[in-house]
Amino acid sequence: MTAQDSALIVIDLQNDYFPGGKYPLWNTETVLDNCVAAIERAKALGMPVILVQHVADSSKGIAPFFNAGSEGVAIHPRILAAAPQAPVVIKQAADSFHQTTLQATLDGLGSRQLLLCGMMTQNCVTHTALSRAADQYKVAVLADCCSTVDQMLHAIALNALSIRVPLPTAAEALA
Repeated sequence: MTAQDSALIVIDLQNDYFPGGKYPLWNTETVLDNCVAAIERAKALGMPVILVQHVADSSKGIAPFFNAGSEGVAIHPRILAAAPQAPVVIKQAADSFHQTTLQATLDGLGSRQLLLCGMMTQNCVTHTALSRAADQYKVAVLADCCSTVDQMLHAIALNALSIRVPLPTAAEALA
């Protein structure tokens, strides 16, 4: 994987998933630290970083979290500080490619290889990694840069993903 044809995609590191948010996940501070370090390493290598933000579809009523205009929908400030120039792709489904600008953004960058990280492992990270749209890319999920509701579900999701995509650590993938 070379930095010139790769992209780091950071999925849903949003305030509602952190302590004080509407749906705090397991191990968020460690994952946040790991994602910030991955962003810094990717930038040092010249690899583009893309942020993905989930905004609930208001036409379906008020969602339990990620509502437009709420503090919880915002991307975590440490992620924004680490990647202030990164394009932000807005999504309303688990698959980051579904009815978004992600594929066009990747095409514009010339990306052929994707490193995925984010929240939740079993949902948005997995759906993006296994998306039909992702089939045209070489995809890896940074195992130490993902989280979900608890450690067991995280491990189950990574185990399921392991038959389809590599699961390096950020240090291994961004060496």
